[in-house]
Amino acid sequence: MTTEFESLVLEHLRAIQADVAEIKARVGRVELRLTAIDHTLGSALSENDRETAAQWLIRRVEHINGARN
Repeated sequence: MTTEFESLVLEHLRAIQADVAEIKARVGRVELRLTAIDHTLGSALSENDRETAAQWLIRRVEHINGARN
């Protein structure tokens, strides 16, 4: 009975190990995709933020110029 139990435990552990290996591989692929998305969005947002800052600066200068006139 002990040998059967040990065999059953080992069988389940091997199945768990295979599942964990598959999950690790999938997580690795998801991390790669998230990194690519992060880089894409980071570039887009940085450009958008610069444009927004430039628009704010133009409005601020116009406001200051309007107050002086």
